[in-house]
Amino acid sequence: MARRILPGFPLALGITLVYVSIIVALPLGALVFKAASLGFEDYWRIVSSPRAVASYRVTALSALAATAFNLVFGMALAWVLVRYRFPGRRFVDALVDLPFALPTAVAGIALTTLFAENGWFGSVLAQAGIKVAYTPLGIMVAMAFTSLPFIVRTVQPVLEDLDPALEEAAQTLGGSDHSIFLRVILPLLTPALLAGLSLSFARSLGEFGAIIFIAGNQPMETEITALLAFIRLEEYDYQAAAAIASVLLIAAFLMLAVTNILQARALRYTARG
Repeated sequence: MARRILPGFPLALGITLVYVSIIVALPLGALVFKAASLGFEDYWRIVSSPRAVASYRVTALSALAATAFNLVFGMALAWVLVRYRFPGRRFVDALVDLPFALPTAVAGIALTTLFAENGWFGSVLAQAGIKVAYTPLGIMVAMAFTSLPFIVRTVQPVLEDLDPALEEAAQTLGGSDHSIFLRVILPLLTPALLAGLSLSFARSLGEFGAIIFIAGNQPMETEITALLAFIRLEEYDYQAAAAIASVLLIAAFLMLAVTNILQARALRYTARG
């Protein structure tokens, strides 16, 4: 009788499939089924209403801005944590995971307190004519705070595993620090960066608890799509809530598909290099 290479594989696979079915597939299937119960005209009328379109615009633009900020700041933070040793480094490294451990509602209240016009940061920014709380900028701040760890934690291990010999060889060939980063380091980090960016953007699209406290939640101006779906649930309009939520679901699947394609191309480029 042939010996199995992975003992217990059928049992582990079965448990995994049951878990995925109950936790992931079943809720998504219920959402799709509820949205599909609408006719196409009713579905289109709900998802293309002016209020819904405005919420898509606010959510997407804020998520893009937050992801762009996290790309720069998260990359710099990961670089500092890996390449430098300084007092308090472990503490800063632990703080990166704070948004994972902190309840989103608590994060929203804390950010609102800090960035309100009488808050520590908000009072300083108000003197410069910048208002954060209850504006689209507040939404971006909340999204950036909750999604930053995704980029740092995907880039950090890749930076730690980079072979120093690659940079040393580039230096011996006369490469500047700028050219070494762009031509040697960045191509190796691209797959991890794409993964972190997609996770950060997806988290920003679906963020709810941290945003509703600092956004102001004004229809057509600072109302995000997740909040609009929640409002429809409170109105017992479950079909409209499912229709609006399905737009976020479709956007997430499209983003994952594009990200996987870009990652595959980046990995092929890295392998050829």
